[in-house]
Amino acid sequence: MKKKHDPDSRPAQKKNVRSDARRLGTAPKIGIRPVIDGRRKGVRESLEMQTMNMAKSAARFITDSVRYTNGAPVECVIADSCIGGVAEAAQAARKFEDYGVGLTLTVTPCWCYGSETMDMHPWYPKAIWGFNGSERPGAVYLAATKAAHDQKGLPVFSIYGSEVQDAGDASIPHDVQEKILRFVRAGLAVAEMRGKAYLSIGSVSMGIVGSMIQEDFFEDFLGMRCEAVDMTELVRRLEENIYDREEYAKAKAWVEEYCKEGEDINPQKNRQSREIKDRNWETVIKMTIIIRDLMAGNPQLAKIGFEEEAMGHYALASGFQGQRQWTDHFPNGDFSEAILNSSFDWNGIREPYIVATENDTLNGVCMMFGHLLTHTAQIFGDIRTYWSPESVFRVTGHELSGKAARGVIHFLNSGSACLDGTGRQKQNGTSVMKPFWEISSQEMEDCLEATRWCPANLEYFRGGGYSSQFLTQGEMPVTMTRINLIKGLGPVLQLAEGFTVDLPPEIHDPLNRRTDPTWPTTWFVPVLNGEGAFRSVYSVMNNWGSNHGVMTYGHVGDAFISLASLLRIPVSMHNVPEDRVFRPTAWSAYGTANLESADFRACKTFGPLYGKCR
Repeated sequence: MKKKHDPDSRPAQKKNVRSDARRLGTAPKIGIRPVIDGRRKGVRESLEMQTMNMAKSAARFITDSVRYTNGAPVECVIADSCIGGVAEAAQAARKFEDYGVGLTLTVTPCWCYGSETMDMHPWYPKAIWGFNGSERPGAVYLAATKAAHDQKGLPVFSIYGSEVQDAGDASIPHDVQEKILRFVRAGLAVAEMRGKAYLSIGSVSMGIVGSMIQEDFFEDFLGMRCEAVDMTELVRRLEENIYDREEYAKAKAWVEEYCKEGEDINPQKNRQSREIKDRNWETVIKMTIIIRDLMAGNPQLAKIGFEEEAMGHYALASGFQGQRQWTDHFPNGDFSEAILNSSFDWNGIREPYIVATENDTLNGVCMMFGHLLTHTAQIFGDIRTYWSPESVFRVTGHELSGKAARGVIHFLNSGSACLDGTGRQKQNGTSVMKPFWEISSQEMEDCLEATRWCPANLEYFRGGGYSSQFLTQGEMPVTMTRINLIKGLGPVLQLAEGFTVDLPPEIHDPLNRRTDPTWPTTWFVPVLNGEGAFRSVYSVMNNWGSNHGVMTYGHVGDAFISLASLLRIPVSMHNVPEDRVFRPTAWSAYGTANLESADFRACKTFGPLYGKCR
């Protein structure tokens, strides 16, 4: 029997929200726990309305402010009654399980019995908002209960406004709003990952260690399972026509209209014939459909007799090995990766998929993090080259200026970057990258128009194919991230907030022509603060832990840091100002003078979020 939903939870809006086979069941909800002083005969009764209204206010604010990655407003579930003791805490926990809650926010304006009312779920992300008012000691409950969380090994985010409010004030102060949103977005990302899969299509690409998938990392830290299929599965589906042929016809017509071929840099004698190039187009379009079907399933396949294939692998993220076993014989995966990673295809504007080139699972995880936190498409790339001002002048005869004056990093890969990264989506005339539900049809066409599909460099890709070619436009705020696995230490996140920058043609062209000009380019400059790895642009690149990185739109390093703390992944390198760093309160017990060191020790002590569950 279907349960009646909590009246204070709002149903998902249908406008601009597309059905998505990546989701089975319901999206994780946010449990709101109104906690109260349990003493009857006066105390509790005087607080019932204020406490429940506080919960309702928090739920409305969250639903109005946060969406799921498919565009629907986030849903909240409020406990049936205020929680004054362990029995009501258990009742709320049971309701939350029934409704698919994935994280909890406890709210209170008063003193309550901390260890009797606290959320004891072993892996829900947790936060407590203690009302800052002088009539009743909500701050005392907050302090007492966060101490209980710390002592019991259940880290909690502490939310406490800086200004005193009157008891009847139902507003949520701005600083409280910011902390609620930081917690909710990070906690929701944790809940969205749990139970999903990472799909490896193929195995290790060219000895890249990131494509050597570490199942313990995915299972213990992310709560995800690892799925794998050999690349010969694509061959089987191509040869046996295991794809929606009506969709393929639609896709082919769309590609012919919107995907323009670019330059062929191969020597004339080595170039593939028009017949082979046309056949490659057909193959890469089918590959795109097949990779998506492998990830998310496709009910249309059941209608043509492939019920097993119709299910997919419930993959929130995936990676395609490609090089070299595939690309030495078949067209490369650049078109498939670029289109799937973008916010649109022949079916219209839709949520991006996450597909890591070369099956770099660790880059795939950062792409997944970035998408879950911001809902935007992600730019996959190589941390290709650091260009100093001196080197630029020597090669081009021109000087760097503006944000690029101290040097730039050439962010480049063979075509898997999302087309949103062209910078042709606009807000008030400025380049941005938007969640898919904010993208207009004209912006989609502008991104496609700014992209050319160049026949593959046959020295790299003997089977041919097409690589996207574009230059990122506009000085967009972005955050570059990477997770590395260190023997004896485990996963470590590093990030750099910075900007994409525009270089004039007289600088861009000669620099870009020194590498493969048929690949998409983003010029990146980190924000420097004169400390550690952020002393110079060179030191940022020199301290980067891998050849790959991900760019996420916005200065969102604080969101990554909050998420990493929930997963117990330390951050080894970042340039986020201290006043934007928000972690569970237990982290301060490991030291307040050196927050990076404290983070490492806290993560080691608490251990991976799901490590004790297996």
